[in-house]
Amino acid sequence: MTNFKKDFPLLCNNNIVYLDNAATSQRPSSVIEAEKYFNENLNANPLRGLYSLGIKATDCYEASRERVRKFINAKKNSEIIFTRNATEAINLVAYSYGLNNLCRDDEILVAISEHHSNLLPWQMVSKATGAVLKFLYCNDDGSYSDEAVQNAVTPRTKLAAMAVVSNVTGQTNPTGLLTKLVHSNGGVVLLDAAQSVLHTKTDVTDADADFLVFSGHKMLAPMGIGVLYGKEALLNDMPPFLSGGEMIEYVTTEQATFAPLPHKFEAGTVNASGAYALSAAIDYIENIGFDNIERQERQLNKALYEGMSSIPHVHILGSDKYDEHNGILSFTIDDVHPHDIASILDSRDICIRAGHHCAQPLLKHLGVISCARASIAFYNDLDDIDRLTENVKNIRRLMGYGE
Repeated sequence: MTNFKKDFPLLCNNNIVYLDNAATSQRPSSVIEAEKYFNENLNANPLRGLYSLGIKATDCYEASRERVRKFINAKKNSEIIFTRNATEAINLVAYSYGLNNLCRDDEILVAISEHHSNLLPWQMVSKATGAVLKFLYCNDDGSYSDEAVQNAVTPRTKLAAMAVVSNVTGQTNPTGLLTKLVHSNGGVVLLDAAQSVLHTKTDVTDADADFLVFSGHKMLAPMGIGVLYGKEALLNDMPPFLSGGEMIEYVTTEQATFAPLPHKFEAGTVNASGAYALSAAIDYIENIGFDNIERQERQLNKALYEGMSSIPHVHILGSDKYDEHNGILSFTIDDVHPHDIASILDSRDICIRAGHHCAQPLLKHLGVISCARASIAFYNDLDDIDRLTENVKNIRRLMGYGE
């Protein structure tokens, strides 16, 4: 095990066990310093000012776009759109592509395990266009069988949406098979990589993704910066999502022509410091290497699953194989509400999440109202896992249920 905590000021300065990485990641010093450097030395409005500081800010912003392009192996910079987060990126596709390309009796296929941010926009599109919203249902362990995917995709499936990794069960979803089948029927696929982008290599070319989204704050970068990748041909045919400054080419009192990609989708003043810090986060991740990240997380994942599964009255959602959880372990404890679990652990400086995790349809499908969730990142260590499991062992006793 490698000690990465030394790179993360919040983890060094506080005696906490941070196990809510599926919600947001911590930031290393290099990312914090990058954002600070931009604000202290490069802070000007990109794409507008023709003075040297404005040009430097523009150059740094566009260099960050190129950094993201390489990171996910996109073919062109014009295919990288900066957004606030994955939610905004999905909404952009729903409004600009969905409302303009789907019609009555077309089918939108959404995995039942999706985060609400990859469901509610498609409910909106369905209601507005008359397209039929269909669901792909998972097994009791959160996995999707090939047969289920094959049966769900039909010639009328014009758009499908699925996360690469579930934020509740940690299961890796069959996005490759889904994409292949939907493409064979002339449809498009949106992949949500928010839960996977920090933990394993993302390659949009290899995945043949039409659209792919992720948030910076789940991959060591600041909040407020996200990415939409889209195939150039699709993005070119889509109208702007937001209108205003910088996304235009020419404006009269009656009409406007829009700027070319990618700026057509980046109205107003952009989050240049966030993009600059996102680039620094990518540098940090790639300096470690995904082989090392996966190796470290595999050990943590094994310790987490084995430790929690050995505790009486603890029930783990999802697979009974530790390596199918991808660092996400959702659980319940007999007779104890998940909010009480989280509160008791918080009193011991252990940070986990509790609730429905913005995935109520999945929990209903699995027969659970709410659950607690511990989620790791490569900068956690075995002591974090030990502190969690030792305290979980005592929760029922603290709630008055004995051992």
